[in-house]
Amino acid sequence: MIGVCLAAAGLAAGLTASLPLQSFTLAWTHSIEKIRWEEDYRVVQTADGARLQLTEARIQGSGAGMEPPPDAVLTKNGDWHYRPSLPPLQRLHLARSGYTADYEICWSGICRPMAEIAGPVGTGSVLDIFPCPVH
Repeated sequence: MIGVCLAAAGLAAGLTASLPLQSFTLAWTHSIEKIRWEEDYRVVQTADGARLQLTEARIQGSGAGMEPPPDAVLTKNGDWHYRPSLPPLQRLHLARSGYTADYEICWSGICRPMAEIAGPVGTGSVLDIFPCPVH
């Protein structure tokens, strides 16, 4: 089965977790505006192998560097929803810092701090998320 792997990049490279997920949400809070951002991903098969497809994004407000795109739709609860048109990605590179709130990864309706899955944040550390075989 193809799922999702999380691995530390750079000097501390190594697999930190493999999750039997076909879809997940990546969430974080903007470090200055304190606005939540969410992106939904699913694992897709392409001619080049398994990839991550960004299917929808949500911003809970707007602010510096957080402007929703022109095609975003404002919902009754104040969230901007839109569908980015990006090709499937080989991997996501997440910069994690001890100076800002860490990412969350969500599936089955539950969000978990990234530190629970991938270990504690190190200043300047990078975490990669990519499709991989899981057992």
